[in-house]
Amino acid sequence: MHFLSEDLEDYVAAHSQDEPALLAQLNKETYQKILLPRMLSGHFQGRVLSMLSKLIRPTSILEIGTYTGYATLCLCEGMQENAIVHTIDIKEELVDFQRKYFDKSPWGNQIVQHLGEAVDIIPTLDTEFDLVFIDADKENYLNYYELIVPKMSKGGIILSDNVLWSGKVVEPLKEGDLSTKILLEYNQRLNNDPRVESVLLPIRDGLTVSRVL
Repeated sequence: MHFLSEDLEDYVAAHSQDEPALLAQLNKETYQKILLPRMLSGHFQGRVLSMLSKLIRPTSILEIGTYTGYATLCLCEGMQENAIVHTIDIKEELVDFQRKYFDKSPWGNQIVQHLGEAVDIIPTLDTEFDLVFIDADKENYLNYYELIVPKMSKGGIILSDNVLWSGKVVEPLKEGDLSTKILLEYNQRLNNDPRVESVLLPIRDGLTVSRVL
């Protein structure tokens, strides 16, 4: 996942805005108590998500893959006063952990948690989204994308995480590696889909920004 040297990564983080105290606390507790803490967006990517949200000023956000809620709170930082965030995850054991931090933030009553499969939940959301963040199981990225695009506002932004997949996208595809296979198809789809314009940023494990036309 690390494409820059450790020294350069440290320099980048040191010259980006500090993470808020609540997010630093969430980060620390995730590493102390939750499995696979590297799934956390973390300081630098979190500041990128915050900045993009502040530029977009969304009134409605959809997040696919909540984990412990770090990215959720980063996206909240730029939303308009009465905006709503819908965030979806399949892990029931994380719901209370997420809610604890959501309620410590200024946006607790604006964050709606959904527990279950995103492919089942997204069609039930009668909302037009300004900003979507996809950071869940890679095998379903294409399915999520096709469900989301019709629900996007004109000029809305879709953010897709992990699109470089630890560099596997430029390595020979291994037999049975479905995640990499789907991501290769997904990256190609975003680049060729006339409904969006996209740029793939080499941030952390790859973040594609797609603007709906």
